[in-house]
Amino acid sequence: MTNRGRGHAPNEGREDVANEHRRARRPGDGLAPVSETPVDALRPAPRAGADATWRGWRTATEQALYGPDGFYTRPDGPGPAGHFRTSVHASPLYAGAVAALLRRVDAALGHPDELALVDVGAGRGELLSGVLAALREDVAARTRPYAVERAARPEGLDPRIAWLPELPAPGSLTGLLFANEWLDNVPVDVVETDADGVPRRVEVRADGAERLGAPVDGPDAQWLARWWPRAAPDAAGIGPGLRAEIGRPRDAAWAGAVRTLRAGLAVAVDYAHDRADRPPFGTLTGFRAGREVSPVPDGSCDVTAHVALDACGGPGAERLTQRAALRALGVTGRRPPLSLATTDPAGYLRALGAAGDAAELTDAAGLGGFGWLLEPVGGTACAGLLAADDAV
Repeated sequence: MTNRGRGHAPNEGREDVANEHRRARRPGDGLAPVSETPVDALRPAPRAGADATWRGWRTATEQALYGPDGFYTRPDGPGPAGHFRTSVHASPLYAGAVAALLRRVDAALGHPDELALVDVGAGRGELLSGVLAALREDVAARTRPYAVERAARPEGLDPRIAWLPELPAPGSLTGLLFANEWLDNVPVDVVETDADGVPRRVEVRADGAERLGAPVDGPDAQWLARWWPRAAPDAAGIGPGLRAEIGRPRDAAWAGAVRTLRAGLAVAVDYAHDRADRPPFGTLTGFRAGREVSPVPDGSCDVTAHVALDACGGPGAERLTQRAALRALGVTGRRPPLSLATTDPAGYLRALGAAGDAAELTDAAGLGGFGWLLEPVGGTACAGLLAADDAV
């Protein structure tokens, strides 16, 4: 688990976020099924020393990202901020907005003696550190921050932050669980339709070579039929070369995260698409050092895909864009009045910089287009919090 964004180095702006996972594939570009074409005819032989085992994308990605020498878990790695610019890294306004949301949760729960703040996929703890710095002292004193992250605890992290390799026990905490760009790196299997329109599982080697395997069946086929019907086995008029990512592992991962809370609010923020608008060629891609690369599951790059957030949420979940969520939390991007430049030039420049940061975070064509999934737990006390005035 790690907190990460895609497509830009830490000091770059973000553009066209909604499209940056799009594969350059077209109908007819599909791979031949393994039963019809010899392996050697599909791709060049793997490089010397590479693992030539064929695996499903879920298994291959798990090993590549989180194995002993995985992209996110290797001890000498730079961490997500060394590769990706997320909302967390873009501006301290983001941590301030999460702090504002935590205060609303706190008020809705009646100011409990212990208020949990769980960051799932915590990276190097940047978000938790920023939220703690933004809280009033009386709220911070009751806040218990938990970082859930497979990588080792970074040196110098605030000692108040508990560092956990897995989620806390179900029903053990009361407060806010926040998962910023976690679900997109929960590994999933990929399917592609063959020449007859049959969805088959895509198998991959460590060098990124692919082939089509067995037809999709069972619960995965049922998930496709409900949530990605264009690529489902019984889809009418289906053609070759269509791809989809089976989101069942993400549904289960999110349900497990939500169960951590006894009462409060669980929030997932990620690249997302809806059932009515799934991308026809899937979204699987790779990123390294802020640049999009081919998704090669050898540990050399991130492997990621957009999230079907509509499939993840429970019956009481709410969904909105990051633009709407942050505006409800006071991040508007409104420019300061020009008169301030005369009375307080330094204050004007600070306010202008903050307005620029807010504009980036809420840009509908960029970070503002991310999906937010909000799931109240333990009743309806934490429902509709982004429509309420900020509690103090």
